[in-house]
Amino acid sequence: MRYCQFEGCSNTTERGAYCSEHARSSRKKKKQGNVYHHENKSFYRTPAWRDMREVIYERDRGCCKRCGKFVFGRKAHVHHIVPIKNNPLLKLDPNNLILLCSECHPIVEQETETKKVFPSYF
Repeated sequence: MRYCQFEGCSNTTERGAYCSEHARSSRKKKKQGNVYHHENKSFYRTPAWRDMREVIYERDRGCCKRCGKFVFGRKAHVHHIVPIKNNPLLKLDPNNLILLCSECHPIVEQETETKKVFPSYF
């Protein structure tokens, strides 16, 4: 017997990490997966993208455009202002790309999604 790993849950489980109440929600989270789009995975491995990524990193001097923090390696994310799924022609346009840190990238992605939810309201 062990305790459920869901934050704040005191239920016990005989196997697995979560009790029966929280096992379903953990599966749902796994299914949602990453905020970044997997259908573009092959594009992100092309030499053209890798070269453009370096250009953007140098242009932005290695600093996150949202918080100003210096980032490098896996912490340096290049963000598409207009998502590829909305306009594939802009995927290698340097004016459509900005450097973000790994902490700011999900926040900016969420802000973009929020703008789409209520466009007629604002």
